Amino acid sequence: QVQLVESGGGLVQPGGSLRLSCEASGFTFSSYPMYWYRQAPGKQRDLVASSISSSSTYYANSVKGRFTVSRDNAKNTLYLQMNSLKPEDTAVYYCYVFRGIGYWGQGTQVTVSS
Repeated sequence: QVQLVESGGGLVQPGGSLRLSCEASGFTFSSYPMYWYRQAPGKQRDLVASSISSSSTYYANSVKGRFTVSRDNAKNTLYLQMNSLKPEDTAVYYCYVFRGIGYWGQGTQVTVSS
């Protein structure tokens, strides 16, 4: 069965960095686009970045130039490098894949605060 397990969240000061990881299993990771979403309290879940393939990516305007999505197909792992973090980046970050139906990880909390 498809499993997505996020890690790497935490508390960081404004301007700091974090790297999130999403370990995938149960499907051929290299064959599927992968996505990072985030959801702040009281808000909808929004797309942050996607890795369509090893060379094709997408970023929301709010994170462009600060976040970098990458993937290691040999390790079945998706990454999100987050730099210059802002308080408004505070949210639960989720990994997502669509394989007939959508699958979500459990999420990892990112809190940006001084």
